[in-house]
Amino acid sequence: MPITAPAPHFLGEGRIEVREHTYRDPGPGEMRVRIGANALCGTDRHEYHQGSPIVPGHEAAGVVESVGEGVAMPVGTRGAIYLMDFCGACRACRIGATNQCHAKRQDVGQSSDGGYGPYAIVHATHFFPIPDEIRLDAATMLLDVMGTSTHALRRAELVREDIGSVLIGGAGPIGLGLLTMARLRWGTEVPITVTDISPWRREFAETLGARAIDPSDEDAVRASVPDIAFDSTGRTVARELALRSLTKRGALVCVGHGEGIAIDVSRDLIAPERAVLGSEYFRFDEMPHNLEVLRAHQEEISRIITHRLPVERLPEAFELFLGGETGKVVVTQEGVR
Repeated sequence: MPITAPAPHFLGEGRIEVREHTYRDPGPGEMRVRIGANALCGTDRHEYHQGSPIVPGHEAAGVVESVGEGVAMPVGTRGAIYLMDFCGACRACRIGATNQCHAKRQDVGQSSDGGYGPYAIVHATHFFPIPDEIRLDAATMLLDVMGTSTHALRRAELVREDIGSVLIGGAGPIGLGLLTMARLRWGTEVPITVTDISPWRREFAETLGARAIDPSDEDAVRASVPDIAFDSTGRTVARELALRSLTKRGALVCVGHGEGIAIDVSRDLIAPERAVLGSEYFRFDEMPHNLEVLRAHQEEISRIITHRLPVERLPEAFELFLGGETGKVVVTQEGVR
């Protein structure tokens, strides 16, 4: 039967109103998931400021509450919800590139009800089960923090095998994810420099093992001479500084959406054999590997979460997050484990 329950509605201008919301029964191939945790993301700013016709939240984890026809996954299964409801049949999906699906059905929390509410209707194909030892708040790390970051690291490895130094532009949640996953993937012997305009974020990045500097100190940034630079800021000035700082055969991986970049092809790309890559979200088939990393390093990765609040305090969670002195902020639903 359809369920009616209180859910937060984003009205715009920072106003969130809780009112009754109806969740339909799952159809063929679908499940209704009881949300347990959802991490705030910088892209949620749009819904927070402009409003949204659906319940946002796209970094969600929860428990299967009911299933539709043809779904073999048991009720009670715990897991994380992959953002993109990929078709599974297009050219991209057939080779596993689900983040580049040509016919995705929806984006959970962006075009269909997401994880700030108590339920979400999802296809079983983009729900990723997790074992009991993984907390639901930690399971949200499998998405933007671990998934997006590790995919970007893999993109970098396509260009450069001998990665000996790294520059990360921005120490927001994605930047912190890049830092943490690079440390786990490439080891402590690879120096990682992180830039951010926020003193708080620079200090926090240093607690996670980075050398953190203000991007206004361009000489210090260039002196890091990275083999690989990641930009999570989306800012032109950050991207161009990173590109100019790269060593020969280096690569700039753009992870944050936003502004553009000006390139002198001969000087910046051809002569030094550099590359500029984009990296969009991640592939669903990367989740099993990331889960094993999370199982081995749950507490270390969860350090990126600096605040956990009940969903009833969602407005406060947004004020904290947008204030710029947090890592990842996660809201939780009472009684869902």
